[in-house]
Amino acid sequence: MSTLSIELDRYLTIRRSLGYRLDTSERILRRFVAFVDSRGAELITTDSFLQWKILHVETARGNKARSRNTRLAAIRSFFRYVAMNEPACALHCQKILTLLSKRAVQRSIDFLNRTEMDALLAVPDRSQWIGQRDYLLLLVALQTGLRVSELINLRRRDVVFGTGAHVGCEGKGRKHRCTPLRKDTARALEAWLARQSSSPDAVVFPSNRGSRLSRDAVERIVRKYATSSVCVSLQGKRVTPHVLRHSTAMELLQSGVDRSVIALWLGHECVETTGIYIHADLTIKEKALDRMAAPDSAPSGRYRPDDDLLAFLRSKIPRRCGARVHRASRRRWL
Repeated sequence: MSTLSIELDRYLTIRRSLGYRLDTSERILRRFVAFVDSRGAELITTDSFLQWKILHVETARGNKARSRNTRLAAIRSFFRYVAMNEPACALHCQKILTLLSKRAVQRSIDFLNRTEMDALLAVPDRSQWIGQRDYLLLLVALQTGLRVSELINLRRRDVVFGTGAHVGCEGKGRKHRCTPLRKDTARALEAWLARQSSSPDAVVFPSNRGSRLSRDAVERIVRKYATSSVCVSLQGKRVTPHVLRHSTAMELLQSGVDRSVIALWLGHECVETTGIYIHADLTIKEKALDRMAAPDSAPSGRYRPDDDLLAFLRSKIPRRCGARVHRASRRRWL
């Protein structure tokens, strides 16, 4: 095992002991260390890092600027730790920490409308066990807007039926939140769990072996049913589990739900995060356009009050200053 691999194991152990979740970061760092080890390097150098960034991330995996910046953030956090524990490569770590993030294009989010949601839910074969599981997985994802990590970690004890049916989950930052369920979703989920394991720790959406689904498995499920749908507009979209989350937020926004409620529903840290959905919703902009006057419409001109309005206003003026105000108003309106 190389020195870098040993340092990575120590780093991950310390971060886990502090309560951090490292699913994505560990996956990125493991691939990075494996790439460095394949080059026969014991310690990290600036050249080996640049080779990984250019050859592996941008060329082999085809990652764009946003994905590259995410990987760079995880690498920076790791090399701050390496610089303090390995003085021999402190200079190389300092050079890596000074690398700037790449400018990324801020594109509009993708989401599904109600017709596309219904078309996606109609694809799974609910006569089979896998089809029933996939249908419930898509239904819960579209109705609750849970992240993929929250979906695969959903346990039986997290689902509450009856009055105020809801699902509880632990999201980013170890923040716990509850999301209500519609009556049809609660009935379908209750019927599904009645045929599964009664253990409180049993996962709601298990794999064929009864274990927890992986992130890649959920992505394959969503992509499979999106490409198999008869909806033409759905086939032309790149549908991912996070697109289902965006679809939930857009449906709430189009239904007139306040932005603060949407932020609570999705577990966002601040209300400003929901601003991306306002930019993506064309119907809101169309409603604003309908309220505007057409460019070729005749100007309304200056307002001229009628005699009844002037008489009413004069009646409200005290008698002592009535004559003076009356003369001033006449000069103003004439």
